Amino acid sequence: MNKRLILKYIGYMLVIEGIFMLPSVGIALYRKESASFFAFLLTIAVLEGVGFLFVSLNRKKDGNFYAKEGFCTVALSWIIMSLFGALPLYISGAIPSYVDCFFEIVSGFTTTGATILSDIEALPRSLLYWRSFTHWLGGMGVLVFILAIVPLSSENGNSLHILRAESPGPVVGKLVSRMKTTARILYAIYIMLTVIEIVLLLLGGIPLFDAVTISYGTVGTGGFAITNNGIASYDSYYLQGVITVFMILCGVNFNIFYLLLMREFKLAFKNLELRVYLGVILASTLLITWNTFGMYDSLRSAFHHSIFQVVSIITTTGFATVDFNLWPEFSKMILFILMFIGASAGSTGGGIKVSRCIIMYKSIKNEIKKLIHPRSVKLIRMDGKILSDDTMHSVSIYFGTYFAIFALSILVVSLDGFSFMTTVSSVAACLNNIGPGFDVVGPLGNFGSLSVLSKLVLSADMLIGRLEIFPMLLLFSPSLWIRSK
Repeated sequence: MNKRLILKYIGYMLVIEGIFMLPSVGIALYRKESASFFAFLLTIAVLEGVGFLFVSLNRKKDGNFYAKEGFCTVALSWIIMSLFGALPLYISGAIPSYVDCFFEIVSGFTTTGATILSDIEALPRSLLYWRSFTHWLGGMGVLVFILAIVPLSSENGNSLHILRAESPGPVVGKLVSRMKTTARILYAIYIMLTVIEIVLLLLGGIPLFDAVTISYGTVGTGGFAITNNGIASYDSYYLQGVITVFMILCGVNFNIFYLLLMREFKLAFKNLELRVYLGVILASTLLITWNTFGMYDSLRSAFHHSIFQVVSIITTTGFATVDFNLWPEFSKMILFILMFIGASAGSTGGGIKVSRCIIMYKSIKNEIKKLIHPRSVKLIRMDGKILSDDTMHSVSIYFGTYFAIFALSILVVSLDGFSFMTTVSSVAACLNNIGPGFDVVGPLGNFGSLSVLSKLVLSADMLIGRLEIFPMLLLFSPSLWIRSK
């Protein structure tokens, strides 16, 4: 285990996190939020001090850096980033409990959007900005950003190991030959989407602060709002329509955008995951529109709210325009299923991912055919490419591990004594990085009434879900830390 290089990369991450807090310092100074101002200054000082210490003490020879170091670096970075990121909320006194602060910031960085706050608007603007900005940072990944700007040892595979550990999906590859260029392309697309949405929201007449924070939550598929009523506060078909479109876009594999930029239109639209993703959205929207039509004054209104909530849930953004707790059970069950499907691999969304669901479906179909024709050999393909046995195996293991963690988390959270739907949906909402669940933790509720143990378990679920399970589990493997002879 190359601990020196791991600490060096964590040091870079801490330095970058401190720099990203500077806009919040400016907002606090402008709005004369003294408690937040000093909280951010103190946190930045600690981050820069610890970060530069880690980098300077480990500046010498890099040495070997394998996949295990990449996974370990990413997992530790996200935990440490959240521990430090929670400090401004705690030091300022805005949220008295550090566990609550940690839950809130983990929810931000993992783009979950679950909150313990009952009065969001009571937070100072500087903290509201930082809270929303964590979505944007976590959406693409802080370490991917570091790969784009910091001269790391990209030629020996370090960058690829980090990108694989931080990027969602069963298969991660390069867009171009150099990892640094790949990271820069990803962030360029990410920034472009953010800027375009901000401009379109401003054209809808909302304040700049609102447009920026909403865009952070949309493009990062996070879901933190800055008002108590969420997106319902912006009662405009145009504004909510813009958010819907960008949630759909940001649930798409970013490789598709690269193909479009390269004018590979045919290749982009032939992508099976994209077609299934859009098909699930359309089918779910039509079913919920039909089921909820009587609750709204027009078909247009029913369709509008249906597609917004469908897209919000499948992309794991978690915004809400209505209280879907009041919808018929049929519609709520559709949303519940969408929680697990999630967005596309290679997007900023969470969940199991559409590609894994497709692979599992093809695998089950293949096994059924083998039962009928035992001697036949059927290869599983996706987008014309044969899926390797390693990919099939990893997807199967992922599903098994996922549901084991899901069941164990439900068991622990059930100790709080809440309803079945509250317990199950709170775990589903956090493990899939969605945000709101049903009942107590629904779109108009929050996670504040849960116990400290449940909040810690759900915080772990959010990190596990965002990092695709195995980087976090690897930290608990004794063989990782024992030096081989």
